[in-house]
Amino acid sequence: MRAALYGSDGFFVRDHAGPAGHFRTSVHASPLFAGALLRLLGRVDDALGRPESVDLVDVGAGRGELLTTMLAMLPAGLAERVRPVAVEVAPRPPGLDPRISWRRDIPEDVTGLLVATEWLDNVPIDVVETDEHGELRKVLVDRHTGVETLGAPADAADRFWLDRWWPGPGRIEVGWPRDAAWADAAGSVRRGVALCVDYGHRRDERPVLGTLTGYREGRQVTPIPDGSCDVTAHVAVDSAATAAGLPYEMVSQRKALKALGIDGARPPLDLARTDPAAYLRALAAAGSAAELIDPNGLGAHWWLWHEIGVSIRGTMQP
Repeated sequence: MRAALYGSDGFFVRDHAGPAGHFRTSVHASPLFAGALLRLLGRVDDALGRPESVDLVDVGAGRGELLTTMLAMLPAGLAERVRPVAVEVAPRPPGLDPRISWRRDIPEDVTGLLVATEWLDNVPIDVVETDEHGELRKVLVDRHTGVETLGAPADAADRFWLDRWWPGPGRIEVGWPRDAAWADAAGSVRRGVALCVDYGHRRDERPVLGTLTGYREGRQVTPIPDGSCDVTAHVAVDSAATAAGLPYEMVSQRKALKALGIDGARPPLDLARTDPAAYLRALAAAGSAAELIDPNGLGAHWWLWHEIGVSIRGTMQP
């Protein structure tokens, strides 16, 4: 999985349209998502006391779409203080706003907002499966044919994590590498907020058959790890939350976005009579908002955040 996604010819490194050409995230769905994160950044900035500079770090930045949209929306008083940083393994896209710093690793000293939107689901993991004797063994996949076989038994690190976070038989996606990745990312924030937005599950709702799948050109495909498609699996969000060793809050995207002013409400019909053009614009925005908060779609994503040296929790209530 690591080689297929991040190797020299991996899916996220290849010179193509980037993730947006293969699957749809909240970032790609509507600029309303960037606007909501901008309001969150404003609350973080207020909680920090409006420092001389405030970091805005996007982990798993794709081709810089989120930061580009947010920079275009920055209000006066914040625009000159924001330091946008994109963290991505792919080369810097041509024509990207020069204000955006582009790097492969997460900065070590962040004061502001760190965002990871659908990043943890692509942190490489192993999959284990219960064999006919009830033993958990690692699933091996032929990178050319996609044929699966069972290999060695789950190792000690896997079993330690499984006992606490995903007990029982079945097909299991071992989440401790993601726990470590998120702990490192959140640990880079000295003051501010670390936010993970991703699809996932909690201990009492783990899927018996797992969630590992692939995406290519907008279609779900067999997750063959040959670099030609995205290989992804849902995140054990409760495990990642605990691993950071920090106080945390965890809510659905639907609830979080409503707290940030996105409700999907249709505009009043009276507006159609008084200002038809404005009504159509408002109706389109309502449709985009509805997609972002759909409880059976993007609205079901988890928002996991840690507040480090600040308090915004009271401002995140709808």
